Amino acid sequence: MDFNFTETQTMLRDSLSRWLADTYTFDARQKMLSRPEGRDPGIWRALATELGILGAPFSEDRGGFGGGALDSMVVMEELGKAIAVEPYVQTVVIGGTALERAGGAHADALIPAIIAGECIIAFAYAEPQGRYELANLTTTAKADGSGWTLNGHKSVVIAAPYATHYLVTARTGGSRREASGVSLFLVDAQDKGIIRRDYPTVDGFMASELFFENANVGPQALLGYEGQALPLIEELVDRATAAVCAEASGVMRVMHAMTLDYARQRKQFGTPIAKFQVLQHRMVDMFLEVEQAVSMTLMATLKLDEPAADRMAAVSAAKSKIAKGARFTGQSAVQIHGGIGITTELAVGHYFKRATMIESQFGDADHHLRRFERLTLA
Repeated sequence: MDFNFTETQTMLRDSLSRWLADTYTFDARQKMLSRPEGRDPGIWRALATELGILGAPFSEDRGGFGGGALDSMVVMEELGKAIAVEPYVQTVVIGGTALERAGGAHADALIPAIIAGECIIAFAYAEPQGRYELANLTTTAKADGSGWTLNGHKSVVIAAPYATHYLVTARTGGSRREASGVSLFLVDAQDKGIIRRDYPTVDGFMASELFFENANVGPQALLGYEGQALPLIEELVDRATAAVCAEASGVMRVMHAMTLDYARQRKQFGTPIAKFQVLQHRMVDMFLEVEQAVSMTLMATLKLDEPAADRMAAVSAAKSKIAKGARFTGQSAVQIHGGIGITTELAVGHYFKRATMIESQFGDADHHLRRFERLTLA
């Protein structure tokens, strides 16, 4: 198997890396987060129009570069190095894949809009009682003759405050945890009956609690077949999980580099602390976690198009390993920096926060270990 990146993927990485280094500095990010909307909309437009990276994984027929999951992996690792608060996972990885699988008029209209930076999609799938069970839904959608009526509550919907569309999981039949009866809807964020409570997350993203109160949507809002969407939702979450694993690789690599640089400068007893053997061992262990995260992410990404059981096992193996690695790397970075490691003024504390959030995003280590065990030992 060839593990080398193509010339196009290398160019994509280099271009994005240079652009982020010039545009998405730590100080610039802090200014973005201090805005009332918690972001700079111009960054997303620039990613679309100046760099064109939003089209990287889409087919050329759709106006994209003809890439795939590996291209998204490259993009996410670079976004992780800048701890960028851009909705690439929600819009391109999850929303784009859902539209490609569904096809039809929605895909024809919205995929070009995603590539142009005009359409932002938030994935409303988590519910307070659901933990990481994708079928554990209390949100319902009932046919009302002219379309669907949605009722329910979705939690921590990243990018919802500024999204143009919501991708919503809802139950159209069956009992609360039943695999059948789960459907997927793409609704306009301005539809009546949708109430938002917005807030920033600890790692700088913006999120919302979404409440659907007799929200009426048209018949075209249903993606795919009624009551049969769970396999697609599982695939979307697996692809998103692989993408945040790539992001974690970037976050961890920067935390290790910052810690190494600090240890070479910080002196104790007249000697740089990087010369202390116990700290050298700790930083070598951090480096090993970074390299393992990169390798596990690549393995999981390469298996995203395999049969469902193989895909899910590979993604869970990667996420369980990287969740632990991200915690170790983040905690080690803060401990070696000392008290300043958690100050607002120093970047490493913000990388630690993002690593901590990634640890549980789309399933924590325990969840993925249980799923891996179930899939491989059954």
